[in-house]
Amino acid sequence: MNKLVVGNLVHRPIRSLISVLAVAIEVIMILSIAAIMMGKLNGSKQRTSGIGMDMIVQPAAVNAFAGMSAASASVKVADILAKLPHVQVAAPMNIQLTNALDSISGIDFPSYNALTPFVFVEGGPFSRPDAQEIILDDYAGKGKHVGQQMTVLGKPFTICGIVQHGKGGRKFIPLVTMGALTGTEGKATNFYLKTEDEPKWQDAVKQEILHTEGLENYSVKTLEEQLSVLTPEKLPAFSISLNVVTGIAVVVGFLVIFQSMYTAVMERTREIGILKSLGASKSYIVNVVLRESMMLASVGIAVGVAASYLLGAVLQRYFPTLEFVINIPWVVRGVVLALIGALLGALYPAWKAASKDPIDALAYE
Repeated sequence: MNKLVVGNLVHRPIRSLISVLAVAIEVIMILSIAAIMMGKLNGSKQRTSGIGMDMIVQPAAVNAFAGMSAASASVKVADILAKLPHVQVAAPMNIQLTNALDSISGIDFPSYNALTPFVFVEGGPFSRPDAQEIILDDYAGKGKHVGQQMTVLGKPFTICGIVQHGKGGRKFIPLVTMGALTGTEGKATNFYLKTEDEPKWQDAVKQEILHTEGLENYSVKTLEEQLSVLTPEKLPAFSISLNVVTGIAVVVGFLVIFQSMYTAVMERTREIGILKSLGASKSYIVNVVLRESMMLASVGIAVGVAASYLLGAVLQRYFPTLEFVINIPWVVRGVVLALIGALLGALYPAWKAASKDPIDALAYE
């Protein structure tokens, strides 16, 4: 039977190749979209962990994703927070998204650096609090050097420093400069706190903040609580987007396998008649069609998984700031969905082939 299946596929190489490529594209769609979205989420969690803060304070309406909400809190809140018991550092942040969905962090360098110091690869901090200068991490600064110019928020900035990646954002400008450029003077998106002996005093600090006049409605989270929000389960739109793309990919695989198997069955009417006249049962005919579709799907899946890893390597080389994370659970999910799509696409053609009357099939021209 396997020889018959392979013979059928080799006899129609173009159709077999198209079917394999369609399944491969289905797998690539599933894995690449999941890799980009999960990579973005995991990268955000890693960079948040690297900030060096123990707690985050923000207006209640602020989104969990940096830059998705307007700066609405007064920078002066940082002074209030810094004076609370057990708070060592209070660093205000003004995070904005550019038209290219690029996140820019406006920071007060002394307080932000006090959370966990920057590790400079080249250059140093801003020359003054209102400087039109920018600090890049080593990913965003790849191929760039201190003293070069770059455009940020429609304005020319001078690169004053390049730091090791992992400390929050990838691009940092002075907090005062950010306010002047975006019309948010004296405003912050959130505040990062570093506390004394953080596990012991975090609850006390939280209660102190919520009982401070003007801060009663603020959101106060520990680092662990903030990281727990950055999961697909806590972000409905994230999961919906993944499911929609996955569903479209499965439909594509289903339709291609269905069309390929259905056409193959129509073209093999006489062959099927000969097999049935020789005693082949309905289950035998169904088995031949299903094996053929599963073989096409298996080759397509192997090509798709390999191509996804190759795509990841290429993207990492040319776009180092793009987190592309292919994890095993998503590989398994992609493989299973592709097999299910191929199986469903082959069922009707297999049933139709098995239902053919051998007399009519042999008389077919």
